[in-house]
Amino acid sequence: MPDYSDHVALITGSATGVGRACALRFAEQGFNVVINYSKSEAEALKTASEAKDRGANVLVQGCDVADDRAVRAMIAKINDTFGRLDVLVNNAATTSFVPHSELEKLNELMWDRMLDVNLKGPFFVTRAAADLLQAGDGGSVVNISSVAGITGSGSSIAYCATKGGLNTMTKSLARVMAPKVRVNAVCPGPIDSRWIKEGNPSWDLDEMTAGYPIPKASTPDDICDAVIFFALGTGMTTGQLLPVDGGQTLLP
Repeated sequence: MPDYSDHVALITGSATGVGRACALRFAEQGFNVVINYSKSEAEALKTASEAKDRGANVLVQGCDVADDRAVRAMIAKINDTFGRLDVLVNNAATTSFVPHSELEKLNELMWDRMLDVNLKGPFFVTRAAADLLQAGDGGSVVNISSVAGITGSGSSIAYCATKGGLNTMTKSLARVMAPKVRVNAVCPGPIDSRWIKEGNPSWDLDEMTAGYPIPKASTPDDICDAVIFFALGTGMTTGQLLPVDGGQTLLP
């Protein structure tokens, strides 16, 4: 395995779920990791402890990715601490569970928060980190998007729209950050995590995925497999969207 002991990965929203899985996997690969969180400090510290147990040097950084000034301060702290950044995983996201047919229930505050975190946030973090990523051996940005941005079906119309925007932005950033930095997106389908279980307990993941070619929900580790591929497993892939969805996008 290559020696990544001096490499650094920043995973936004990495206290729980997919972000946590990615932080621990990068630690296992030998990376130093930056654990970012917005509200879940206790869980972020737990994830950090587990990453340290895997041999990583860890920086825990609270920051709302929708706050450009705070994002820039976070990147400056990473530079001061490690002097480099090799991988950025834009994982932080939010949603509101609103049936698509109930247009009046999707209010402006919901729209603004989803746009701020899911779309502006990845741009703010990538922009702030661009110089550090460009300065290294060849950086990688992996955006955690969603098949909702491809199919238009998901927790709310606004969520689908923000993920569709993130998919387009992935391609735009891949063009402008080449050739030193590759930018790709993983598009998960349903994930067996607290995102859905707490966000909308009435959703039945088994029922939702029963008709998929692979009839089960993904785990956070399944999504992490694709993140690791984009970050470490390919040097010639950029501007691509990879659904990890059990074949959901094959359905009519």
